[in-house]
Amino acid sequence: MVLKRSIMTLYSGTLDIPSHRVRIVLAEKNISVDINYVDVNNPPEDLLTLNPYNSLPTLVDRELVLYEAGVITEYLDERFPHPPLLPVYPIARAKCRQMIYRIEQDWLTLLGIIQSGKKNEADEARKTLRSQLIALAPVFGEMPYFLSEDFSLADCCLAPMLWRLLNLDIELPNQAQSIFDYKKRVFSRDSFKASLSDLERELR
Repeated sequence: MVLKRSIMTLYSGTLDIPSHRVRIVLAEKNISVDINYVDVNNPPEDLLTLNPYNSLPTLVDRELVLYEAGVITEYLDERFPHPPLLPVYPIARAKCRQMIYRIEQDWLTLLGIIQSGKKNEADEARKTLRSQLIALAPVFGEMPYFLSEDFSLADCCLAPMLWRLLNLDIELPNQAQSIFDYKKRVFSRDSFKASLSDLERELR
């Protein structure tokens, strides 16, 4: 397949979820991009020049500089509309955006607490995240992708978290089989495989 040409650079972490989320979108749309993997403890000087928050991911597209994963992924979906990763119709599009917001606010917030290293808080967050996923397991079985017939930005947001569960000592029971099936569908996509950094591959 011929790559879609662009002049883009992505400053990306090797293990953080927001960077992984953007890399999935780039791979899904087969966009040619230079990925600069950044040591978060020793970021390059040009990143601070480009991004006042010195945060990852940061996307540079000619004179345009974008940061924050949600902003970047929606920009990429509009700039490279095929395949579309947001629904066409306004109501469905709004529902997808709202679901992404809930994933960020609920599950990814808990994941951040787990990764913080504070044992008591991390243990409680781990327990909460596990129970919430089990409770919503039937939802994962309703459609091929998360609340959708088609792979979407919601899946790009959710997949990096699910990839890290075992590494974070979150093991789901057999009753969550629909989540295992969902993970198998998503993780087998060429775009997901291509999105992984070397360190992310080592997580599994």
